[in-house]
Order: sequence, then structure tokens, then C-alpha cells
Amino acid sequence: MRILWCTFGIWLSMVNLAHADDKTFRLLVPDTLEKTGLPDHLLPRFSLKTSVKVSRVTSGEPAELELNTDNRGTAVFEGPAATWYLDVVQSTPAADRFVEWLVSDAGGRAITGYQPDDGAMFTLPVVAEVEDAPVIRDGDAVAGERLSLVHCGRCHVVNEKNRMKAIGSTPSFALIRALDNWEFRFEAFYALKPHPAFTQVDGITQPFDPARPSPIEPMRMSGQDLDAILAYVVTIEPADLGAPLQTQ
Repeated sequence: MRILWCTFGIWLSMVNLAHADDKTFRLLVPDTLEKTGLPDHLLPRFSLKTSVKVSRVTSGEPAELELNTDNRGTAVFEGPAATWYLDVVQSTPAADRFVEWLVSDAGGRAITGYQPDDGAMFTLPVVAEVEDAPVIRDGDAVAGERLSLVHCGRCHVVNEKNRMKAIGSTPSFALIRALDNWEFRFEAFYALKPHPAFTQVDGITQPFDPARPSPIEPMRMSGQDLDAILAYVVTIEPADLGAPLQTQ
């Protein structure tokens, strides 16, 4: 009986820890950014929207996400006199929700809507347009096509080979490729809904919550597989989305 209770206690601890990963994460916020007041403006809005608690930590302390000006991660906002990046140190459900929110329209509005007393403004990062500067990937593009069809082709149209086998409501690879932030969407797809619920990338994502198993056959891949998929994506011709809508 004692062994049974010990086993139950261990299982319960694992479940509680998994639920904690759903509801809280640690964010490293440098002092220079804290002093601007932006975190006090952003984080409560995120928590109110998602019920996820953000524990702010300083340099040297462990964190799932880190804001920095060292070009580590994805550029998320600018100012004052610096470009700020968000680096995913450890993917967890709660941290992934923050990443998704911060790069969404709602997150962008929260950033640009901050009006501090000293007049310092934060803006969204400017994407520099570089002509004839192709993105180069080290992965195996041939293997990447095969892996894309196997893993992603269940929902997305990857190319003509599965054009009639995907889910019509999901964007095709060519359509995503035409978006301004296509690189981020592919590189961090495992952190963007609905992928965290059924995706495991070795060494990047955490195991599934025992209380919330994958709702479908899990998609499992290695970092090398992801590199191959990214190498293939670069070769895809972006979809022609037509001219922007003209309004009066």
C-alpha cells in the first residue's frame, strides 16, 4: 500500500508540474527595459487575456523566455534606441502562448499603444527589404520535401503532390511563404497554435502534459528534420496574393 501511495504521489506531482507549465513561465527582462515601464504595460494585458502568470527574472536567473538586445531570437519591438528580441530558451505551453500573443495583432497593438510620460515610444520592428538576397539553409531540401509531406501534409498543402489531400481551411506552404514573417512562422511553428498540442521536436519542446495527451497522432521530429523542412521551404515559390485592397 505504501508503494502504491508513493507511486500515486509521484504521478500527482508530475501532473501538477505539467499544469504549472500551462499557467506560468519565467521571462528575463533586463533592467534597462524594466525602467521604461513597458513590461508593466504589456504583461498584465497578456495575463488578463490568457490567465497565464508571467514571473519576471533578471540576468543570471533561469527563464523560459529572454528579452534581449543581442540579436538572439526574433525581433519583437524597437525603442528606445534599441531593437528588442525574444529568445525561446525552453518551450513550454505557457511560454509558447506568450510568443504567439506578442507577435499577434493584439500584441502589436499593446506594444504601440504604450504611452509613457517621458514620451519614449515603442514600435514594431522594421523588416528591411533586401533585393536578390536569397535565404540559405544548411538542411537537406530533398529530405525536407519528404518530411513536409509526411508531417505537415496531413493538414497543409505542401505542393502539388498532396494538393487534394490536405485540409482546406489551413494555409498552404506557398501562401505562408508569401507572408512577411514567413521565416518565423516556419521556424517556430511548434510554438504556434494549434501545433503545441500535437508536436514534439527533440531537444526543443517539452513532453506532453500527461493529463492532456495529443488529440491526434503526434508529430515527432528531430532538429535535423526541422532544418531539412526549412531548407525545403526556402525553395517554394511564394503564392501570388494579388495587389493590396484599395480603400477610400
